[in-house]
Amino acid sequence: MTAKAVGISEDLLSLIIGLAIFVLALGLLGGADILGWVVTTGVWTDLSKALAPMSKTYAALGGVGALVATYVALLVVMTAGAAALRADVGRFALAFTAVFWISYICWIAGSYANMAVNTPADMQKFGISWSLRLTAEGGFVVALIVGLIIGNFFPALADWMKEAVRPELYIKIAIVLLGGFLGIVSAEKLTLATRLMFLGLASIIVAYLIFWSVVYYVARVWFKFSREWAAPLASGIAVCGVSAAIATGGAIRARPVVPIMVSSLVVIFAVVELLILPFVAGYFLAGQPMAAGAWMALSVKTDGAAVASGSITEALILAQAAAQGIKYQPGWILGAAATLKVFIDIFIGVWAFLLAWIWTKHIDVRKGETVRVREIWDRFPKFIIGYVVTFLIVLIVALAAAPAVAAQVKTSMLEANALRGIFFVLTFFTIGVMSNFRRLWEEGIGRLAAVYLLTLFGFVIWVALAISLVFFAGFKPPLITG
Repeated sequence: MTAKAVGISEDLLSLIIGLAIFVLALGLLGGADILGWVVTTGVWTDLSKALAPMSKTYAALGGVGALVATYVALLVVMTAGAAALRADVGRFALAFTAVFWISYICWIAGSYANMAVNTPADMQKFGISWSLRLTAEGGFVVALIVGLIIGNFFPALADWMKEAVRPELYIKIAIVLLGGFLGIVSAEKLTLATRLMFLGLASIIVAYLIFWSVVYYVARVWFKFSREWAAPLASGIAVCGVSAAIATGGAIRARPVVPIMVSSLVVIFAVVELLILPFVAGYFLAGQPMAAGAWMALSVKTDGAAVASGSITEALILAQAAAQGIKYQPGWILGAAATLKVFIDIFIGVWAFLLAWIWTKHIDVRKGETVRVREIWDRFPKFIIGYVVTFLIVLIVALAAAPAVAAQVKTSMLEANALRGIFFVLTFFTIGVMSNFRRLWEEGIGRLAAVYLLTLFGFVIWVALAISLVFFAGFKPPLITG
């Protein structure tokens, strides 16, 4: 669901909320533990021990108190955001309440020991004989499945919640916060982090040049789609899903129905990929963990599903490695997925500008019209600024400050990271809710789906795998020492 024209964009709103949370988290540097009350969910067999506040400063709240406090705080912040979007504030508040509680219950369920425990030692600790080894990320999968059930079998409930079903908003806030967390991770292993960013940029350029041209050719030549349909479809399949399809549609002046239909397909296939690819990567790419994360970013075509796929992939690979006595530092596989996805998003504005220039000059020529360089900024995903800012601030402070200050920065980012996890689970659940397969089929989406199916599963995924292995083979996360 998109914001009304008179309000600010979801993109800008995500930047504002993400940076506000980041600044509050840094209150620890001034001695103020502002976010320590945020709830965290741990692996459990005794439900009474599943929840706790992030900081011992707020231990008196208890787990349930921290959960209620977190809900109230997010309700206030997100409802204020809905007002800025010119959404129906009353409906949003009610819908967000349902979205939050259903999502968080799913996360608690996914943190049950038989779902989440990932090492033999922990299985013994919790007194269980088997586990799916998903870590607490299993809650994301539960949230997605519950969302799909609601979206496809309880359409009236899904429609009632639609004001708060905004997966792109939730994931963009999470990615802004992810920048700070990855700043801490990168500061600890700066050489590896620099290599990751270089390889990510190189692989994205290659992917853009190959994917877009092939998908556009297939849509135009094999399926006889017009340029109006072929260009947004190529961007949606080859580049970055919803954002790219919408930006491309605007750049070439396509009718509104075109990017809407393509975006619907993107969401459907992203859900399918999210349910399949992380487990394929976890099984076949356990020995190439960074390539596995990169593969998720290059293959899964929405920000939410791509980063979520990276999160599940990391959980699966870390669990397998831990069972073999290998303890990788968490955050690196997810960081590979997030970094590549950020590079993809950065290029959307440039790509849309190039397409707008080509269309204006050579295809849809209109007397007196020119393409402004400002179009790059207008189409640039603003939340990327937040990701870069939080990453750089934390990285610089962690590298330059005294050890005691660096430790406080790390603690503050762990508190912000707890909120990132909540926005992640909201993303999973709402992706599922908005994926009504029957409705989209009735709208005549079948022929478009044929192009998507052929090019995505017949070409893009496998070339993405090859690119990931070429650039990331042998690149592994650092080990936990001590």
